[in-house]
Amino acid sequence: MLSRQHKLFVLKIVSLFSVVRGYNIPVIALAQYLSAIFILAPEKRALSILLDFQLFIIVLASSLTIASGYIINSFYDSKKDLINKPNKSQLDRLVSQKTKLQVYFSLNFFVALIAFFVSFRAVLFFSVYIFLIWFYSHKIKKYPLVGNLMAALLAVLPFFGILLYFYLKMPLYEIESNSGKLAVILSHGAFLFLLILIREMIKDLENLKGDFANDYKTIPIIYGEEVSKKIITGLALLTIIPVYFLINVYDVGYMDIYFYSGFIIMIFFLLYLWKWETKERYVLLHNVLKFLIVAGVFCIVLINPSVLWNGKKILMTI
Repeated sequence: MLSRQHKLFVLKIVSLFSVVRGYNIPVIALAQYLSAIFILAPEKRALSILLDFQLFIIVLASSLTIASGYIINSFYDSKKDLINKPNKSQLDRLVSQKTKLQVYFSLNFFVALIAFFVSFRAVLFFSVYIFLIWFYSHKIKKYPLVGNLMAALLAVLPFFGILLYFYLKMPLYEIESNSGKLAVILSHGAFLFLLILIREMIKDLENLKGDFANDYKTIPIIYGEEVSKKIITGLALLTIIPVYFLINVYDVGYMDIYFYSGFIIMIFFLLYLWKWETKERYVLLHNVLKFLIVAGVFCIVLINPSVLWNGKKILMTI
């Protein structure tokens, strides 16, 4: 049997895991590796990419930066979350605000330290990334649309970090020949950016009470829910542009199945968006978008599934 002190310690670990949303971070790390293997460096063996120490450092630094971002976001949103997420908030509050800040600064210091193993440019990139996350949590997120746009941008920045890592290592003559890969990753990034932006807009609808009580000037509070739904509908229609290029211009292999399926899901998403008006329903729509985003990560494999058994890529071939 665990003593009361040990039980409290375990609860605090669980609380910190909840604060940093530990369930999200492995998905982001997986997405970075899959992007590297199947989009940015399909000509390389998967094992060589997985054993790339500098790439591992970038993925680790990205994960820790995102974790610290969740911490500082929780720190500033503690009052709002008491209204919007009472159950999660009670769990998160088992870790004191002082402890959250200590972990936040420790993680950021560690990120800056390990980034030196890659390059000074990596240190600069993550320093800017850390600052932008803090600035968003402290100031920007309270403002309509700008806060949503910055939240979506911060969510896709780790993938551009991976992109920069590969392209900065290339000679100039190779960069031009790999411009197609750049276009593909930018199209994927645009699609992901729009999905995350829609998710942020949905979060504003589901967090209406807490945002209003804490003077957050979100779009549904200032302009009303109908205007917010119109913007979400417009953003959903905009996803057709990057999807068109990915399916009809670039080669994404069998991943077009994901995009066609996602298109059908988004049609029903919009139909129910205009039909539903309660927080519980908005949470359901939010979860649909989460599913689409996570499914998109795993479906990257469909771009070139032969990678999984190709003799040049298979992990058993050393």
